[in-house]
Amino acid sequence: MSEPKACTTKPRVVCCIGDTHGFYTKLQNLWSNLQTTIDPSEFNAALIIFLGDYCDRGPDTKKVLDFLISLPSKYPNQRHVFLSGNHDLAFAAFVGVLPKPLDGSEFSVAWKEYEANEEREGWFKGDGYERMHLQGRRWAGSIKDKFNAAKNTQYKGSIYDAEPTFASYGVPHGSADLVKAVPDEHKKFLADMVWVHEEDDVCVETEDGIKHCKLIAVHAGLERDKDVKQQLEFLRARDTRVPKIEALSGRKNVWNIPKELTENPTVVVSGHHGKLHIEGLRLIIDEGGGKEERPVAAVVLPSMKIVRNTDVLAN
Repeated sequence: MSEPKACTTKPRVVCCIGDTHGFYTKLQNLWSNLQTTIDPSEFNAALIIFLGDYCDRGPDTKKVLDFLISLPSKYPNQRHVFLSGNHDLAFAAFVGVLPKPLDGSEFSVAWKEYEANEEREGWFKGDGYERMHLQGRRWAGSIKDKFNAAKNTQYKGSIYDAEPTFASYGVPHGSADLVKAVPDEHKKFLADMVWVHEEDDVCVETEDGIKHCKLIAVHAGLERDKDVKQQLEFLRARDTRVPKIEALSGRKNVWNIPKELTENPTVVVSGHHGKLHIEGLRLIIDEGGGKEERPVAAVVLPSMKIVRNTDVLAN
């Protein structure tokens, strides 16, 4: 493993913000706490990476998207990156703004792989379903058994807990009317989300001082047993031929940093997992997991400081 270079100039601040899941007030409070924590000149010039999952579970998806869309004009010297989470990809699929498959095929070609789940998950069959990516159908579907045994909770409408997102736009869960109710600027936001973001040079505080590293931000993580270069090419291209994108929705297979990335020190930062986990350069920032009683968190580089919406900070 090659040694990361030491930072000699003052490094740019990078804030990586975990899954919001429709909790607008939490996002507002977290943003306020980041402003209070970080020197104003550094905050106003920061790189802000949102790690995805802006919708579902919480009550205010529409307000969350309004807030995110407003940031570039309110903070013109910041740089904002909006990663797609698996929930956001499904929302985008339902409102018809995902890029078309690169080979020109129909989204329906990929349904077959998961059709054994269709009845249990109650896939959407309303207006426009024939042209919809699988995840859009699952997102707006009506789950048959409302109890989620894995989480000991009730599903909110669908396997994705999408009912609160529909409600935030004033539409009943599973209604095709959502396509008209979502404003064009929200559709553009969903259409423009990236599946991966890469930085060649960020600084991270380590036991040996502040070091230069690469950074890869992706909602769930990179698959440990697949060639990293191929994975990154696929994610940059947003290849929607695939019905389920592991880097956005995987679990155990995307938890660790792929071995080849440890040869050139690389920070891999994700949300998705419903945990706050920092191990070396693997950062998983999703303390909230979309649960009302849990905080939304961010990690600030290079300091590796964790900031939460629940922090009580002196002004």
